[in-house]
Amino acid sequence: MSYMIGVDVGGTFTDFSVFNEETGEFFNYKDSSTPDDPSRAIVKGVLDVLKIKGAKPEEISYLAHGTTVGTNALIEKKGVRLGLVTTKGFKDLMEIGNQRRPNLYNLQAQKPYPLVPSGLNIGVTERIRFDGSVETPLDEEEARSAIRYLKEQGVKAIAVCTLFSFINPIHEKRIGELIREEFPEAYVTLSCELAPEFREYSRMSTTVMNSYLGPVMKKYVNNFRESVRNIGIKVEPYVTQSNGSIISIKETVDCPIKTALSGPSAGVIAASFIGRQCSADKIITFDMGGTSADISLIENYTPQVSNERTVEGYPCRIPMINIITIGAGGGSIARIDAGGALKVGPDSAGAAPGPACYMRGGENPCVTDANIVLGKLNQKKILGGRMDVSVDLARKAIREKICDPSGLSEDRAANGIITVVNSNMARAIRSVSVEKGYDVREFSLMAFGGAGPLHACEVAKELGIRRVIIPPHAGTLCSLGLLLADTKFDMSRTLVQPGKPEGLDSANRLFAEMVRQGTEALDKEGVPDSRRVFQFSVDMRYMRQNFEINIPVSSGRMTKEILEKAIADFHAEHKRSYGYCDEKAETQLVNYRVSAIGIIDKPEFQPEPLAENPVMPKPLEVRKILFQNAESYVYAPVYQRFDFVPGQVVPGPCICEQMDSTLVVPQNWTIHVDGYQNILITDDEVK
Repeated sequence: MSYMIGVDVGGTFTDFSVFNEETGEFFNYKDSSTPDDPSRAIVKGVLDVLKIKGAKPEEISYLAHGTTVGTNALIEKKGVRLGLVTTKGFKDLMEIGNQRRPNLYNLQAQKPYPLVPSGLNIGVTERIRFDGSVETPLDEEEARSAIRYLKEQGVKAIAVCTLFSFINPIHEKRIGELIREEFPEAYVTLSCELAPEFREYSRMSTTVMNSYLGPVMKKYVNNFRESVRNIGIKVEPYVTQSNGSIISIKETVDCPIKTALSGPSAGVIAASFIGRQCSADKIITFDMGGTSADISLIENYTPQVSNERTVEGYPCRIPMINIITIGAGGGSIARIDAGGALKVGPDSAGAAPGPACYMRGGENPCVTDANIVLGKLNQKKILGGRMDVSVDLARKAIREKICDPSGLSEDRAANGIITVVNSNMARAIRSVSVEKGYDVREFSLMAFGGAGPLHACEVAKELGIRRVIIPPHAGTLCSLGLLLADTKFDMSRTLVQPGKPEGLDSANRLFAEMVRQGTEALDKEGVPDSRRVFQFSVDMRYMRQNFEINIPVSSGRMTKEILEKAIADFHAEHKRSYGYCDEKAETQLVNYRVSAIGIIDKPEFQPEPLAENPVMPKPLEVRKILFQNAESYVYAPVYQRFDFVPGQVVPGPCICEQMDSTLVVPQNWTIHVDGYQNILITDDEVK
């Protein structure tokens, strides 16, 4: 046999998706995470899966995982001590920033945690002008002295970012050579290699974050690689990038910042795949796990990619799937604040101790506790019967921490927790849709993650969304996305010039240079020529604008006709995004981008025929449930999800249980099961 395995490491659970390449069988599995060393949960889970399937480690042909190690290191400020070398006069740029005020009227607003300690940011004598010419040569002795000083100060990594190195990197590369001579054990990131684009603050912060994470990620991925080798797995594992693709261990070590949104991006890739199965070209993804909820938007089956995101308060100029993350998960802690208001999250009980109902010592009421008290979750066992839970402990936590301080009844307190967390998630969904000019009612809500299907219909109702999609293995969809991802390398260059035919030769020269770079990267990954695809785009703006819009172009060999179409597409996208455009205004080409893609073999799923008059399965039980905004409990049947067959139609209210998640369907919603075992739920009250 030959098995493909995708592993998604979350804050509470670690998910596994397993595909048998010979039989076409798909299997998923879920186990508790080990936050102290995520690789322990991966190895244990892989061994458990192999034991269940009666397989051997050498039968694994593909292994990829999404990691939160880099993200957590940034959040918890557990990167390494590092230094920064830059152009003299610019050493304080990380503190100065770009003069944006995220909290305009808050005089006590805290600035981001300084990743470069005071005194370890050093400017050296050198200067490249805006046109790439050398104004002041690099003072190599001064640079050597700076490197020796950083070594004496005990830094583990160095970031190098000089002015205009994206045009002429000669000084920056020489500083890199000097570091290798004077301090070879240091982890080094050069901005000209990582993010060769203009806007020095964004470029510097990206470079600094990469060096800050480098040694941490290097230790983790090397430990992960050795761990899987020690259990007999022969293949080299992959890691997911924030753009939804996979990269090798070596590339992860070189560019760890590319994994900042590793896990959530895989879920969006899988959602795009499921969307094609359902012919749903407009989807809002709703990935709710134990710790957080991740929201993204898919249009024309294509996830939206942002070329600059803010990560822990710092701009990061690396292509990432546009995902909004909020602290709203099953483990999110509910509390009464000083003003007497009910708050939920962002603090989480995590995997240990977890919600009170997990019987692991947790005393704080969480969203999962509220769902169990309300009857939406199984009140005895979860994870397909592998994990016991206690409704009494859930009630006790809600009573002591919510009811006693507020005077609410248990039912109203539990329902209040659900109402608050649903409102938080609806607000996040509006931020990626309504606030971006989209009509949210035109989209389907695809819910996944362990807790997504629990809340999906109620969140959709609040937003006016008419259709909800639940994939077959919703609780482990991110790990499925790891089996559907390709290898991808994103390259970019900056050259600001008018959007006129006179600049096409320069644009084509940059595109050709990046195609060569992408070809070399795919060569290192061993991707055959027949499986290579190159995608091209340009960042455009009107003259005197400060921000750009990315516009795809059909070829890396731009012609006058391709340029004219790009300009027309820019006007249309500008109008959609901002409500207006000026077709008479001059445009500029700013950044040029190439994505080098290596197509990877993926699982193939075949649809089953729809049954004409399927018999309704027998419920596992009938349970008393209190829905959001309801005054009284109702009795609803509880089904085993995979007792449903394609073509099945099931009216709400009902509950569908499976190993990795639970689906709650309120009254006046109806389930339809398609040939791929996707559940499509429609709101009967909206015509």
